[in-house]
Amino acid sequence: MEVLPIDLTEIVAIVMGMSVVLIPIAGLTARFALKPLVESLGKVNEVRGVEETVAITERRVALLEQQLESMESTVRQLEEVRDFDRALESGDRTP
Repeated sequence: MEVLPIDLTEIVAIVMGMSVVLIPIAGLTARFALKPLVESLGKVNEVRGVEETVAITERRVALLEQQLESMESTVRQLEEVRDFDRALESGDRTP
C-alpha cells in the first residue's frame, strides 16, 4: 500500500472553498433557530423588570403611608399639647 504525500495547499483550498458556502448557511440557520429563543428571553426579562418596578413602587407607597400616619399622629399630639397649653393659660380647669 502506497502512501501519497499530503498536499497542504489543496487541503487549505478545499476547506476555504467549503467555508465560503457553509459559514453563511450556518449563520442563517443559527439566526432562524435562535431568534425565537432570544425574543422569548427578552420578553421574560421585560416582564420581570415590570414586576420588579411594581414591587418597588408598592414598597415606596407603603413607606409613604407609614410616614403619613406618623405625621398625622404627631399633628394630633401637637394639637393636644396646644389645647392643654391654652387651657393652662386661660385658667380653665377642664382639659
